Amino acid sequence: MHLRSLAVLVPAACLAVVPALSAQDKPADTSPERARANFGRAVQLADDDVRMFPDAPAGFDVPREGVAPARVELFSYDSTVTGKRREANVYLPPDYSPERKYPVLYLLHGIAGNHYEWIGYVHADRILDNLIRDSKAVPMIVVMPNGRALPDDRPPAQLFSPENVAGFVKFEHDLLDCLIPAIEAKYSTYTDREHRALAGLSMGGGQTINFGLAHLDHFAWLGGFSAAPNAKPLTELIPDPAATTKRLKLFYLSCGNKDGLINGSQGVHRFFKEKNIPHIWNVDDHGHDGATWGSNLYHFTQLLFR
Repeated sequence: MHLRSLAVLVPAACLAVVPALSAQDKPADTSPERARANFGRAVQLADDDVRMFPDAPAGFDVPREGVAPARVELFSYDSTVTGKRREANVYLPPDYSPERKYPVLYLLHGIAGNHYEWIGYVHADRILDNLIRDSKAVPMIVVMPNGRALPDDRPPAQLFSPENVAGFVKFEHDLLDCLIPAIEAKYSTYTDREHRALAGLSMGGGQTINFGLAHLDHFAWLGGFSAAPNAKPLTELIPDPAATTKRLKLFYLSCGNKDGLINGSQGVHRFFKEKNIPHIWNVDDHGHDGATWGSNLYHFTQLLFR
């Protein structure tokens, strides 16, 4: 199925600025009021909360004449977590061939989104098309799943209900035990950690920090863009900073300096800095929006699998 030929519909809530729960919140404690309070926090910048990269250049996410679009197809798999067949969108790089193996990036959406958010809102497929054609990114498969691991995984009316928030927590086992094995059975992929990356925006960024750091046996490359402040205590995720440093190929963290959720990412950056864990911390001039997510995906993917 070629999704460029379809009218890709993204829920209206995906296009809004949607904050997420705080690191201390539990699913039962979440509410729209608490989420708005998190987002409304005053932004306080430190001296090292600065840009590492400029905004992506004009046209970086626009289809180019003479650049044939790659294929994006809908993929179904069985989930032991939800007891249902679930769907993900899979980007196959230009000239994909089963005769060669490819690294894989698993790309996670925000709390109001689904497996169409990265395509319909941020245009991840166009970004990768242009980078790969320019030889700026390694040809890779990109899997964009639904990170809400519930039997009914549509974005609900009450985004911050305990059930919806819990679905994002449950996705950890859906990803590791169901989705990754199904992808590797269907597509021509490498199956080692050094050829597997995990990244996400907002709630997906928080999932990346939690799942990725807890499972460095699965992922060597991690990226959190405007990550929701729902990360577990970093002392729990990183009990041995030296071991984490040895296993991480890349930890990329970004947020806009107009984003009230930046304090969560600042805390992650400062922990990494204190523990001397190499990482990238890019603070641009955006809010909690698609402009920062697209630009940071542009920079992040050029660093992957090198």
